[in-house]
Amino acid sequence: MSAVMTPSPTPASPDPTTGAAPATGGAAASRRAVPRGQTYHFKPHNVGRWIVWGFYALALLVAPLLWTSSLAQTMLTQMGIAIIACLSYNLLLGQGGMLSFGHAVYSGLGAYLAIHTLNMVGGGQLALPVSLIPIVGGIAGLCFAALFGYVSTKKSGTPFAMITLGLGELIWSMSLMLPEFFGGEGGVSSNRVVGKAVMGITFGPQIQVYYLIAVYCFVCTALLFAFTRTPLGRMLNAVRDNPERVEFIGYDTQWVRFLAFLIAGFFAGVSGGLSAINFEIVTAEVVGAARSGAYLLFTFLGGATFFFGPIIGAVLMVVALVLLSELTKAWLLYLGLVFLFMVMYAPGGIASLIMMNLRLAAFGKLGRLWPSYLGLAGAALTMLVGGSAMVEMLYHLQLNEALGPQMHYLGLAFNARSVESWFGAGLVLVTGLGLFELLRRQFKAEWDKAQEEIEKEIKRRESL
Repeated sequence: MSAVMTPSPTPASPDPTTGAAPATGGAAASRRAVPRGQTYHFKPHNVGRWIVWGFYALALLVAPLLWTSSLAQTMLTQMGIAIIACLSYNLLLGQGGMLSFGHAVYSGLGAYLAIHTLNMVGGGQLALPVSLIPIVGGIAGLCFAALFGYVSTKKSGTPFAMITLGLGELIWSMSLMLPEFFGGEGGVSSNRVVGKAVMGITFGPQIQVYYLIAVYCFVCTALLFAFTRTPLGRMLNAVRDNPERVEFIGYDTQWVRFLAFLIAGFFAGVSGGLSAINFEIVTAEVVGAARSGAYLLFTFLGGATFFFGPIIGAVLMVVALVLLSELTKAWLLYLGLVFLFMVMYAPGGIASLIMMNLRLAAFGKLGRLWPSYLGLAGAALTMLVGGSAMVEMLYHLQLNEALGPQMHYLGLAFNARSVESWFGAGLVLVTGLGLFELLRRQFKAEWDKAQEEIEKEIKRRESL
């Protein structure tokens, strides 16, 4: 419980029409029992929010204890870095409605400044703990955001997006023309194990680097969430939704966008500094358009309209770039198809799907939809098996023709040039499509019925 003190109302004056004095008993007596000028209002803590943040901290703490392999810990460290980067990008896209195609500029330049600082620390030219190197990256991201953001935030909408795209291409081209700073094609490398160990922490083992990233990840997530609750964060939402009205009430929309751009650049630079410590090398690809596109794509997939959406998108980004790219050479095709279907059928991202189902669960309607969900998942899996088999056969014929037509897929060996193989894969695909369409219609009817019942229940509660 927390206590909030507010000034109490002034003593009541006599009635102006009758001249009668105010009542002295009951409520007036209770007011006199409270010290003059102070009234205590007790507000309960938001228990749900404490639970969510506690679970988030616990997940960051125990994740490397559950997944102990070197691959898992490498992926976990990259997820922590990606979470900060995607959350900083969503400050522009989801909170401010600013579609940026050059966000990797600030994380990338932050990484370059961080690794140069790390080399200075290793050479004895600068006395700075390795754990504070990401702050250097954040300051670098903030400075470059101030420089480029002053120009780009003068516009909004499509002109803003085109300016950020041009700035991104400009920095990427400079990375090849200034090898003294960017290191050319080989990049800039360093060694994070410098200085004396503090409490046995040298940042040599991957687990120590992970916990450093986990601390920064939690703190940055909390700070970005706190920003969304500030007046500036609320005004940024207003600039996104109705900039004309914001200008009408006296606020400068360009200044609001510029401040948000600075904050996003700082946190992007922090993520770049962490990546410099983690990989111990920074190459030109960190400022390229592909990195900026990854931030955009996965932030959208996670759900840009919800604060936790970019966290989901960051996890998916690491899974796709690390695991999916190792499983198949056609991973970009699969990723593009997923993005296409999400734009068409779930533009709010995965976070919106979660929130819609939580709404159903809150009204006790989710249980009836589980059979439909299982059926849709089975039909979608059938489609995926048939379609991916055809894609893998096509890729095998195009890229591995020298190895012959024989290939393995899902533990099965078959001939990529055989008509039976293509016919079988096509039959599985068509069967999955048919089942999915039938189940989709049934699911839509059940979904609409559940939504109608929820609306009736809401109206009934309001009438009470």
